[in-house]
Amino acid sequence: MENWRWFRILRRKNTELASNRGLKLDDPIKYAVISFFALTILLSGFIFNTPIEIFTGLGDIVKSPSILITDYMVVGNIGASFFNAGLLMLLTIALSYRNNVHMNGPIIAAAFTIMGFAFFGKNLYNVLPIIGGVYLRGRYQKTVLGKLLLPALFGTALGPLVSQVSFGFDFPLYVSIPLGISFGLFVGFILPPLANHFIPFHQGFNLYNIGFTAGMIGMFVMAIFRSFNLDTPVVLLAQEGYNTPFLIYFSIFFFIMLLLGLIFNRFRKSSYRKLLQHSGRLVTDFVFLNGFGVSLINMALLGFLSLGYILLVGGEINGPTIGGIFTVVGFGAFGKHIQNVWPILLGVFLSSLLKVWDVSSTGAILAALFGTTLAPIAGAYGPIYGMIAGFVHISMVMNVGMLHGGMNLYNNGFSGGFVAALLVPMFDSLNRKKRRRKK
Repeated sequence: MENWRWFRILRRKNTELASNRGLKLDDPIKYAVISFFALTILLSGFIFNTPIEIFTGLGDIVKSPSILITDYMVVGNIGASFFNAGLLMLLTIALSYRNNVHMNGPIIAAAFTIMGFAFFGKNLYNVLPIIGGVYLRGRYQKTVLGKLLLPALFGTALGPLVSQVSFGFDFPLYVSIPLGISFGLFVGFILPPLANHFIPFHQGFNLYNIGFTAGMIGMFVMAIFRSFNLDTPVVLLAQEGYNTPFLIYFSIFFFIMLLLGLIFNRFRKSSYRKLLQHSGRLVTDFVFLNGFGVSLINMALLGFLSLGYILLVGGEINGPTIGGIFTVVGFGAFGKHIQNVWPILLGVFLSSLLKVWDVSSTGAILAALFGTTLAPIAGAYGPIYGMIAGFVHISMVMNVGMLHGGMNLYNNGFSGGFVAALLVPMFDSLNRKKRRRKK
């Protein structure tokens, strides 16, 4: 409880400092840079497919139940997936700008996460009702959407709930579509208070807190559905065979990000060393604490690390793994860095070698990339503890998906909440014993 009180104090101070400054002068530059990345992804769709093919693919994507794991490159096509991803990231940026929100670490994390998951589960149809539900919550609480924007954006993890109800249960469309939208509005309405309530459960050591909240909601909704004999199928759609073009494309993408970061940071090495000193525990806004330039450097390096991990284990660069890469990159502005990420990756890798999962499978790779939600454990306690967290995490994440039936895209955030809640008290007790021995 003592740790949690200090966490609340830190969060309150950061909020007060940000709210008292108004929009910073360099916010337009930050918005322009992040918009550039979004437009790059959107327009890149036309490299892979024609406009007609993209339009047709988008239609197939919107009509998909989108249950985890559904690669939109398979459902639609590659170009449509890129277009969908860029479009949703631009929507995130527009909502942030419209509500006078700083382009800070959490917003950058949300923008890249939404873009990443737009390759496998999120589309314009299934995210808007959830955002609308949070907007209704704001009206109910008589507060502006800007103060609830993060739950609105990250809450789109439950997009498959909207799509599955609308297109997956074989209801007549005149019934299923209004019902699906209604479910989206409902979960959006209840998300903000639940997200705040669940943070103490993992004490800020699970970066995907909304993922844990969405998992709880998905589990509750899925239990009700199953009581009416409504269940979701096991889905594993993943594109294969595009490693070479995607490796070239994303290497260029992250090189540009790195170069911009170096320019904005004036090529100072000491700034990045300071960033690496943070544990990453919620709330750690690298843009606020270390600057926009060094955050871009960190994000780019995490992008290269994620790509390298996929290739090292012999995996495929496809819609889901691209989603994992961009989520890691986004949280490079909000809690993750090289030093607290590599122990998690190594822990998941070693666990995959010793257990029943193929280390090169899409599921195991996603467990590694998204398992970095537990990076604050490595940052706070050290690499050995981070490896233990990664080792345990893959076993948990491979077994909790059935609870929410694939309706929560942030399955690793759901799993990470349980892992952090179980391991952190034990790690705390071990550290107390070490401190006593030193005395």
